Amino acid sequence: MGGAGDVKRWFVDAGLGEAKPSGGSLGGSGWSQTGKWVTDDASYFVKQSSRSCASMFAGEAAGLTAMRDAAGDAGGLRIPEVFVAKDYEDGKGSFIVMEFLNMGSRGDMHAFGRAMAQMHLSSPAVPEAAAGQFGFPVDNTIGATPQPNGWTDDWVAFYRDKRLAHQVNLAGDASIDNLWRKLKPRLGEFFDADEAIEPVILHGDLWSGNIGTAEGAPSIFDPACYFGHHEAEWGMSWCASLGPQFWQGYRELIPEAPKFAQRRPLYEAYHQLNHYNLFGGGYRGAACQCLEQCLRSLD
Repeated sequence: MGGAGDVKRWFVDAGLGEAKPSGGSLGGSGWSQTGKWVTDDASYFVKQSSRSCASMFAGEAAGLTAMRDAAGDAGGLRIPEVFVAKDYEDGKGSFIVMEFLNMGSRGDMHAFGRAMAQMHLSSPAVPEAAAGQFGFPVDNTIGATPQPNGWTDDWVAFYRDKRLAHQVNLAGDASIDNLWRKLKPRLGEFFDADEAIEPVILHGDLWSGNIGTAEGAPSIFDPACYFGHHEAEWGMSWCASLGPQFWQGYRELIPEAPKFAQRRPLYEAYHQLNHYNLFGGGYRGAACQCLEQCLRSLD
């Protein structure tokens, strides 16, 4: 992947000195490659893509910064600091440079649960979210799927239009469309009239591959952030293997709401639909099952 010259120039222009890749690729996807870069004084994590910064890294940079701000207030989570996200000079791709963390496998899950709760309890630093709106300053992606985040005053309207309807429209599936037509006008029934839903920063794509430890502290990365209902964070818990110790730590600070269990398939539906749109196959059945379960819970 091209653009190494742009990355090297950024390090020099930023006053960090000469930088070069160290070792091979640290992984990647169909749309990006990652690696460790080193200067005389420090190590950095660099991701490069053939896509533009606006469609690729601007959302990731904003998300990591928002989570880092929240975690910094509360403590507990280790979130990498972002230094730059920008396009290559020739416009044929982009890159992001962030703090390099020595990542390890999961550690204390009870501590991780408490750290996630502390992040969810942190007051939003973004003015729109602090004023009670749901969304994010920029649109981003969840996997390769565009994720719209336009600010919305009402959580049900945001989740209906910017999450479920968006994925249903991308799917273009008659069976899913039929289930959605039945569920769409009833989304408000999942929330009590006196239930206050407040926007908090969400990682947005919290599965096992985005969870680890750094310097002994729980760490999360590769987000699809937005400000939303804290329960929506757990829409990916079906492939996060969180376990009872995690939930004990989380519930010590954020008790389970009366309708939490009823809302779980509602929040899972977004991610199952996204997986169907990304990968097809068996995720269609899982997406339909979530929507059907939501409808049954209302009857």
